[in-house]
Amino acid sequence: MTTVLVHGNPETTAVWDEFLPELARRGVDDIVLLSPPGYGAPIPEGFGCTRLEYRDWLIGRIEEIGAPVDLVGHDWGACHTYAVAAERPDLLRTWAADCGGMLHPRYEWHAAARTWQTPGEGEKRVAEMLTWTGADFVANRKIPARFGPSAAEGFDEVMGEAMLKLYRSAKQPAMSQLGEQLARAPRRPGLMLHTPEDPYTNPEDTFEMAGRVGADVATLTGAAHWWMFGASDQAADALVSFWARHAPGR
Repeated sequence: MTTVLVHGNPETTAVWDEFLPELARRGVDDIVLLSPPGYGAPIPEGFGCTRLEYRDWLIGRIEEIGAPVDLVGHDWGACHTYAVAAERPDLLRTWAADCGGMLHPRYEWHAAARTWQTPGEGEKRVAEMLTWTGADFVANRKIPARFGPSAAEGFDEVMGEAMLKLYRSAKQPAMSQLGEQLARAPRRPGLMLHTPEDPYTNPEDTFEMAGRVGADVATLTGAAHWWMFGASDQAADALVSFWARHAPGR
């Protein structure tokens, strides 16, 4: 069975570097890493980098794989995962994602996102971010120190352009509407990763949203937004246990 991992912002597949060995140690070896356009992958001509276009991009990539997959998303990759589970659950055997609080009706975008969503101010911030070192990403975005250099290396003008368009397409009530759509959709086995120290997503709302959409919850003790640095072993255990319960014979 194929496991598909989708990362978010401001990231490339380097975000999974410490997580992949944990999955391998648990016998998970059929893994596909997908990079959303602009996030370590080119932006196709005519692609507008909106949240719905990313949803449809991910649907298309899973269709190319040709069988139901176990989909795992982080950050915006989580939002793309929720969008696929809401729109095309038939493509999934299971789904798992963090940032469940982003789907809650009371969710409000964090300060950096609100800046990116503001014309003029967002462009100024991207120009500033293009000068950042790894240490700057650690200081300003709370990125783990081990990921800082990769984040700085991966952030370029293409990613900045994609970031602004994506966040501007996702102003509220877009995210709460996605939560409502997922709650109404035919259900596939789902797992929400609860990261108690996440500064961006209202972590405790994960439990309420999981109840609304019929998903399991796994708490990663002490974990923050980038749980794959420091809690990758917990996450791998949680996923393997989840798959054992809901996808026997994997």
